[in-house]
Amino acid sequence: MATPRTAPRTGAHKSGQAGTAAAPVPQRLMAAATRLFSERGYDRTSVQEIVEAAGVTKGALYHYFGSKDDLLHEIYGRLLRLQQDRLDAYADADQPVEDRLRRAAADVVVTTIDNLDDARIFFRSMHQLSPEKQKQVRAERRRYHERFRDLVAEGQRDGVFNAATPPDLVVDYHFGSVHHLSAWYRPDGRLAPQEVADHLADLLLRALRP
Repeated sequence: MATPRTAPRTGAHKSGQAGTAAAPVPQRLMAAATRLFSERGYDRTSVQEIVEAAGVTKGALYHYFGSKDDLLHEIYGRLLRLQQDRLDAYADADQPVEDRLRRAAADVVVTTIDNLDDARIFFRSMHQLSPEKQKQVRAERRRYHERFRDLVAEGQRDGVFNAATPPDLVVDYHFGSVHHLSAWYRPDGRLAPQEVADHLADLLLRALRP
């Protein structure tokens, strides 16, 4: 993923929250871009509008990110890095494979909801990235999906999961639900993020039981 020359804070965040004037410039630019891309769309947001919302100059944006395209790339990059780190931790844990898969399946739902603007912006605007950046994103998403798939395959080899369905289709089944969250989930709805995560993880595990 494209990373700023001075990296902004990593880790979970609430998408679209504007940073304070005291926040580092990269964080202010990311917060402003996320809010504007979510409200107006990537193609209808200008660089000038981003820097005005962040309270910085165009020179600052080009120093840290290089282009509006780099901002879009980084919006998804920070979410994917967070999710990859957490998946690696779950996958490497000394626990039964069913527990590891369930925790990983629930976590990707919670982290997507917690960063819903990032996910919504990305799935709506990925096609507007440069071909080179699209290729990078696909490669890094593939690494995430393959690590998730390896948990499914491990359980199938050990007889914990039903082996009738190919692991790749199991991954598509779960992540189809995850990718659809940005289209329907609302923070003021009746289900909290963890409740949605538990329901979807339970569906996945029920489908895999022998």
